[in-house]
Order: sequence, then C-alpha cells, then structure tokens
Amino acid sequence: MKVGTIENRFEGDRISQALQEAGIPYFVKSFLDTAYDGLYIPQKGWGIVMVSKQDQEEAERLISEIKKTFKEGEDDETGQLG
Repeated sequence: MKVGTIENRFEGDRISQALQEAGIPYFVKSFLDTAYDGLYIPQKGWGIVMVSKQDQEEAERLISEIKKTFKEGEDDETGQLG
C-alpha cells in the first residue's frame, strides 16, 4: 500500500532509515528517470513509499513525523518560524 510521497532523495533516505529502524519492510519507488531528466518529479514527487497493509498505520505515523521535521527545518532556514 502507498503510505507516502517523497519530495527528494534526502527525505527518502530519512524515511527509509526510520522504517528500517522500526523493523517495517518497505519499498521505495523512485520517479527519477534519467532519460527524462526528472521531468515527472514536480508532478509526482521524487518517489513513493509502499508497505504492507499490516504496517500501514505505523509507517504513516513515522512518515508524518519525518515530514513535519523537514518542514520545520525549511522554516528555520528561511527565518520564518511557524
């Protein structure tokens, strides 16, 4: 089951690490296509994360936490807190 969209490779690495540490089997499907030089990334994201139905809830929670951390990091870098 699809449980999240990955915006970039760095976010994908963090999500993969968190799922691995939690013992959740996962699959990351990247939309990065060298033949089209990343043409579809703005539409679909860098990739998606898939897990089994039994791990869906826990994986969605972990991904949400990671994305929140990434969002907070972006706000800090631009000087816009919130």
